[in-house]
Amino acid sequence: MEFEVSYDLDDEQQFWDELDDIVSAQCQTHGHIDDALRSYLSFTTNYKGEYLKNDYDIARCCFKLLESALFSSHQDYVRRQIVFSLLEEDSPDTLHLIVALLLFDGREHEATFELMNAEGIFPRLVEIIYEGKDDDAGLHRMLLELLYEMSRIQRLRIQDLILIEDDFIRYLFGIIEGLSDDSNDPYHYPTIRLILNEQYMVSTHDPGPDQPPTANLTNKVIKTLSTHGFAFKTFGENIILLLNRESETSLQLLILKLLYLLFTTPSTYEYFYTNDLRVLVDVMIRNLLDLPSSASALRHTYLRVLYPLLAHTQLKNPPHYKRDELLRLLAMMTATGGAMEVHFGAVDETTKRLVGRCIRVPWLKEYPGGGDGESAVAKKLLGVEMPGGMASSLSVVEVTTQKERPGVLTGSREREEEEQLGKARELEHEVAQITTDDGIRNHEDLSASVAEITLQEKKESL
Repeated sequence: MEFEVSYDLDDEQQFWDELDDIVSAQCQTHGHIDDALRSYLSFTTNYKGEYLKNDYDIARCCFKLLESALFSSHQDYVRRQIVFSLLEEDSPDTLHLIVALLLFDGREHEATFELMNAEGIFPRLVEIIYEGKDDDAGLHRMLLELLYEMSRIQRLRIQDLILIEDDFIRYLFGIIEGLSDDSNDPYHYPTIRLILNEQYMVSTHDPGPDQPPTANLTNKVIKTLSTHGFAFKTFGENIILLLNRESETSLQLLILKLLYLLFTTPSTYEYFYTNDLRVLVDVMIRNLLDLPSSASALRHTYLRVLYPLLAHTQLKNPPHYKRDELLRLLAMMTATGGAMEVHFGAVDETTKRLVGRCIRVPWLKEYPGGGDGESAVAKKLLGVEMPGGMASSLSVVEVTTQKERPGVLTGSREREEEEQLGKARELEHEVAQITTDDGIRNHEDLSASVAEITLQEKKESL
């Protein structure tokens, strides 16, 4: 079966009709599938400039194939052929279609990203991004998205991470500096740098079962900010902005892990502007207050970052920002009994230890009315004497191993209270509906109805 034919199109509708014919081909052999895929890529590439002018057109073109019988009947084979095409193709227009297909398919089926990793696609993406930085902006943006998406759901191979050059990391940071102040711009968005930092941390401190720790693997994200951080300040501003508004747990953890390394690496202690650090303190206070009691792992990670933030950065210098508010927060987090325990839940030993570590920050130890000694502060805040063991060093392993699947949202006390209020209003409305045109039903019917609604509410809350 031969699909390599020329087309003479009169209008856009004819383009889409011809594309439907190509993806509707009945293919019984791998050879026929290969012919159909070549025809698809050749046809769409030839008319890309004329009929595929924006992201919507590209997406529509991709889903013509992804939703076709050709794809659904031979998914594994077609995916593998598209992946191999990415390794071999050099034409920017053809690469744009291939990258888009892999991105859209991978978002629905993670097996696509896993196949890409197994076939060594990561270095190829790095190569195309860096060498093709002057190519079509739409292709470049989509390459960055694909690199991010395939990296966020799995552990990359160490041999691939080793191949990343310093110039590539500096290039990624430079993209942010050279564009607008719109943090929603995909080029500006800092997540790809965060996910690379995550990959370095995992490979070094949390290797797989068949993989030894790689102490000699340099985290080139931290290295770049250590040596050239003065040139990449916008990135720092953006990750604080992102933490301020992010509700996805996995992204919060990505940010916190990078912050932890920045605040525990001497050469990056003062990477951030002081005003940005103050904003970060405000964000951390708010988030620690808002986290539900069930989010203990995320709360622990915030506390692990809070200590070096207060102890190592410019915040250690007068005037000490939000000192009283921080002390009140730490006291609330370790309170036992009463409203505070209801708010934060039972105080676990890890929380107590991490809070104790925070109050050892020198400028927090000078507690008004509590003496200058750290044990006095601990006793006032925690209600216990401060054991020497609470001064243990922060563990990068503990920070590294905190994980959450992409897409999982962090709970919020404020949202929970709004939901509870909404349920109460619904209950009130349902009770009000237990009326008739002639008036309220008899007392027994009303009581039974209210009891039934209340029982249903209890079941929903379990």
